Amino acid sequence: QVQVVESGGGLVQAGGSLRLSCTASGFDFGDLTMAWFRQAPGKEREAVSCIDVNRATVYANSIKGRFTISRDNAKNTLYLQMNSLKPEDTAMYSCAAKVLTYCPASWAAGGVFPYWGQGTQVTVSS
Repeated sequence: QVQVVESGGGLVQAGGSLRLSCTASGFDFGDLTMAWFRQAPGKEREAVSCIDVNRATVYANSIKGRFTISRDNAKNTLYLQMNSLKPEDTAMYSCAAKVLTYCPASWAAGGVFPYWGQGTQVTVSS
């Protein structure tokens, strides 16, 4: 069983930056493909980014060029650096994990990830 815990959310003004963290335990972190998702009130969950065990990354078009996903296997931690934040980035951000070596073509649907955290709230004020 993999336990996933997010942190780093908060309130930030438009144009600002935040870095989210996600720790995963219960499995060798280096064997996990990890992803970030977000969900705004009244909206469907949206895929943000995925990073595989070789640090290959995939980004949603809506955040490409503003967000950067990374991982530190020594710290069992996944990161999401968010720059140039916009009010429409306001959402609950969750990370997900799967014992897999790559980000599958269906990763954005979210269903391939069996392990999820509770989420961390990001609020961007205008």
